[in-house]
Amino acid sequence: MKSSSGESEKELAEVRQRIDRLRQTIREHDYYYYVLDQPRITDAEYDALMQELQELEAKYPALIVPDSPTQRVGGAPLTALGTIRHRYPLLSLANSFGESDLRDFDRRVRQGVGEAQYLVEPKIDGLTVALVYENGELISGATRGDGEVGEDVTQNLRTVRSVPLRLKEAVPRIEVRGEVFMARADFERLNQQREAQGAALFANPRNAAAGSLRQLDPRVTASRRLRAFFYQILYIETQEPAALRIDSQAKALEYLERLGFPVNPWRYHCSSVDEVIEACREGELKRDELPYEIDGMVIKVDSLAQQQQLGVTAKSPRWAIAYKFPAQQAVTRVEEIILRVGRTGVLTPTALLQPVRLAGSTVSKATLHNEDIIREKDVRIGDWVTIQKAGDVIPEVVKVLKERRTGEERVFQMPAQCPECGSRVVRLAGEAAARCTGAACPAQLREGIIHFASREAMNIEGLGPAVVAQLLKAGLIQDVADLYYLRKEDLAGLARMGEKSADNLLQALAKSKGNRLSQLIFALGIRYVGSRVARVLAEHFGSLDKLKQATYDELRQVPEVGDKIAASVVAFMQEQQNQRVMEKLEQAGVNTREKVTAPTEPQPLKDKVFVLTGTLSTLNRKEAERLIEARGGRVSSSVSKNTDYVVVGEEAGSKLEKARALISSGKAPSLQIINEEEFKRLIELPK
Repeated sequence: MKSSSGESEKELAEVRQRIDRLRQTIREHDYYYYVLDQPRITDAEYDALMQELQELEAKYPALIVPDSPTQRVGGAPLTALGTIRHRYPLLSLANSFGESDLRDFDRRVRQGVGEAQYLVEPKIDGLTVALVYENGELISGATRGDGEVGEDVTQNLRTVRSVPLRLKEAVPRIEVRGEVFMARADFERLNQQREAQGAALFANPRNAAAGSLRQLDPRVTASRRLRAFFYQILYIETQEPAALRIDSQAKALEYLERLGFPVNPWRYHCSSVDEVIEACREGELKRDELPYEIDGMVIKVDSLAQQQQLGVTAKSPRWAIAYKFPAQQAVTRVEEIILRVGRTGVLTPTALLQPVRLAGSTVSKATLHNEDIIREKDVRIGDWVTIQKAGDVIPEVVKVLKERRTGEERVFQMPAQCPECGSRVVRLAGEAAARCTGAACPAQLREGIIHFASREAMNIEGLGPAVVAQLLKAGLIQDVADLYYLRKEDLAGLARMGEKSADNLLQALAKSKGNRLSQLIFALGIRYVGSRVARVLAEHFGSLDKLKQATYDELRQVPEVGDKIAASVVAFMQEQQNQRVMEKLEQAGVNTREKVTAPTEPQPLKDKVFVLTGTLSTLNRKEAERLIEARGGRVSSSVSKNTDYVVVGEEAGSKLEKARALISSGKAPSLQIINEEEFKRLIELPK
């Protein structure tokens, strides 16, 4: 019998057999190269195997399978990243910064479970991911996100060579947690390429890894040479007795290795806190020798039974802690102090530095925050200074090396006029910030548009700072409303704006017209109105028209709206320039009404006001707020006579004291103080 392409069944079986052998051979070499870092064949020999497989799959497309090594190159670009809800919350770690913090952690562990042993692992500076495998095959992967819901990056993870598409054993289901990162050499190579292309450079390997993994085009991710280490089994469903007998973190790592996951070989088994401290010190000494960035060490109770006994708080496990390395410092020179004008007119001084290598990246700028900080530290142009990265991220000036002054240094003076538009600069009483008073300041306009397009606001994909600057320079926009009147031919003349990019931007703008009113209110950039207050205003007034007509007194009646917010909203809405912008937005079809949806759950807490204080042990803060709001209640940030319930968790603070004082004084007769279990009963949740 012949197949439709003319081959006999025997010939087709031989082809299938050859393809299977090629895939298995390539997977083995991928494992030796990307996981063990022990290549067994030359690049040319590997390329020959891959080319043969690609040619056979091209000739016999029906034989292509999702976990074939050829499928790592990346498919067609996505229009947006979806979301995945994690089976179990991906908690973050509490931090420690010295020996005393580690000893306190050990004391708490011993109080909870008695004597314990620890496993100490390097804290990779990358992006956390959770992967799910069924019958040994990768089916999904997501970023950590907010711990409960992450972004679906499955297609991008398939392009990471060290991530197994198929496990060495067909486990019915396993969910694992790991870290995707970029090696230092690959980071340098990527930035060199971007510099040659005139693109913005990544600040550090972590940002490069995060940006690469969250690409809409998997082919871009595939070109970035990302790597991964895995370190936790979140869930396992297996029929193998040996896997079910994993009783320690050390054995869990060994099992992950057996399945083919890349696991960091560098780890310490410690029998005492003194050994933990020594391991952390050794890690700090070794950090610069590693081919990748680490920003600390992670200490975990080794016994999984003891981990279970210790449990978790709303934010972090009680059985683990991160030891953060002291911030790395460097000495450099302040070559100039410039000013950046933000969207609210605030002038922020920034030190331009003689470029210096610090914590994995080249630093050439450091924020000086405001004029008072400059005076307090006595930073002058020409000074030699010690800088460090706060949290290994934000460069800051620690101190001035005054002994190295020559007398040629210059004292910085805050200008009387805005460096962007020449308008008067003022500093109001009681404020540290100096502000530009120019209503038409181009810098404020630029930053305001960038804010308008940001994720929490109108979430306009593809409208980053570089594109905004080009649109302004070309005179295509003069305010945020003009964005919705752009045409494809307008965008065609912009640098690096191809036809596809122009189409994507116009689609993103069209999509944003349907956003919620709360997003629009936040996007407008009204001073003191954050995303939370924007949502409160949208729900209270229901439309932009009603909000525009609201008086100061009406605004003050809205929960969570104080004097400053009310005055700011009224001033914004009365400004004629702002009124014109809002009219243009409405005419462009931008949604200006709050979308009312019928409650999906009963409303037993309707109009009840809650305040949360302290740490809840089984619910995180966001989840508790969502549960309250879904049942008709409202969460406030402060305790008052209008508060109905104060929910008290561990380490409750001043809000609890204020609630007790209001109750004892008789000023809040309906106020109740309840614990977490009482709260769960109130909202009808199981214990």
